[in-house]
Formats: sequence, structure tokens, C-alpha cells
Amino acid sequence: MNYKMKSYRQIKLIAITVCSLLLLNCENKVKNKLDSRVASLPYYNEASFTPYWLESGSEVQQTFHQIPAFTLTNQEGETITEATFQDKIYITDFFFTTCPGICPKMTANMDILQQEFKKNDEILLLSHSVTPEIDSVSVLKEYATTKGINSEKWHLVTGKRSDIYDLGRNHYFVEEDLGENKTDADFLHTENFVLIDKNRQIRGIYNGLNKTAVQQLIADVKTLQLEK
Repeated sequence: MNYKMKSYRQIKLIAITVCSLLLLNCENKVKNKLDSRVASLPYYNEASFTPYWLESGSEVQQTFHQIPAFTLTNQEGETITEATFQDKIYITDFFFTTCPGICPKMTANMDILQQEFKKNDEILLLSHSVTPEIDSVSVLKEYATTKGINSEKWHLVTGKRSDIYDLGRNHYFVEEDLGENKTDADFLHTENFVLIDKNRQIRGIYNGLNKTAVQQLIADVKTLQLEK
């Protein structure tokens, strides 16, 4: 009886060990998949997000679509311009503080990025308010405090509605309503995160509500950091 019990325990221990090794192998495969999607990232220049594979430093790359100059104000009352992101990689999105729907989830997923890159000075986050008439500096500051946002890492910005909507629709291409003519009166609402490189060029778009997409974004940022 004791021999049978001992054998049973040995078999059970072996089974647990094998299952643990299989689970670890599966987790490593998933991690490796996210870490090795492509060797380099494509470039984008319009709302269909057709990828263009360009040689870094080439004439085509240097004259490709670039985020234009802008002037906005963050939660600390500081002026934020394109110069703020000089020699930086940044991830941007569009939100509003009173949003009861997708924005809280987007903010939570942006916080995943904040935590991932909190010790990396090369990476910044930029969230534009699409209700700047409501989201004043003080409102953004309160929101930042509530959400645990580090003002040195993550800029919540307000400014002229026309400037913010122009950036979102005509330069970051965050909306998916292709071919529709819209004005500032048409509300801008999108779940997309956009990855911008050190040349202010678009290198990726991601569903900001999807944690797998956010993990892919993290992997793509690391790929972008290796770019010469």
C-alpha cells in the first residue's frame, strides 16, 4: 500500500512538472511573438494606414509625412510644442475627462505604457483633449492627479479646438471614417493610439482598448529604439 502511494505521488509530481514546463513554453512563445513581429517598422502618411517600407535616411523618408509644428498647454500650465518631443519617441491619443465610455479604458491602457517606460526618458505620452473648452488646465491637473499621471512622462493637453481637431484628423489620422468631410462641429472620438518616431513620423496605429494591441505597441517601441 505504501509502495503504491509513493508511486502515485511520484507520478503526480512528474505530471505537475511537465504541465508547468508546457505552460512556461507557451508563455515564452507568446512573448517571443510580440517581441519579434518585424525587424523594422513601416511609415504611414494617410488615413487608410497603408504601410510604406522606407530606408531610414533616404530622401523619400526624409520628405515623408511628418506631424507639423503645434502649440498646446499641458496639465501643469506649460506650453507644449513639437520641440518638447525633439529626439523622443511618443505615443499619442485623443480623449476627454468627462468621457463615460471608452476613455477610462484608454487611460488605463496608457498607464500601462507609463509604467512600462517610466524609467526611459526617451519615451513620452501625449493625450489631447477633444473638449478643450471644458478641459482647462485645472481640470486636466485634477484628472492627472486622480489617475496617477506623471507630468514629466505624460502630457495631457488642451488648446484651440480647431488646432486639436486638425492634428487628429489631418495629421495623426486617428479617425476611421474615410472619405467623410468633417468640421470642428463634428465630434472627434477614437480609441486609437498612434506611435510617433523621433522625426515626428507615424510608425504605427493600435487599438487603445485592446491589451494585446498595447503589448504589441510596447514591442514596437522597443524595435523603434533600435533604429539608427
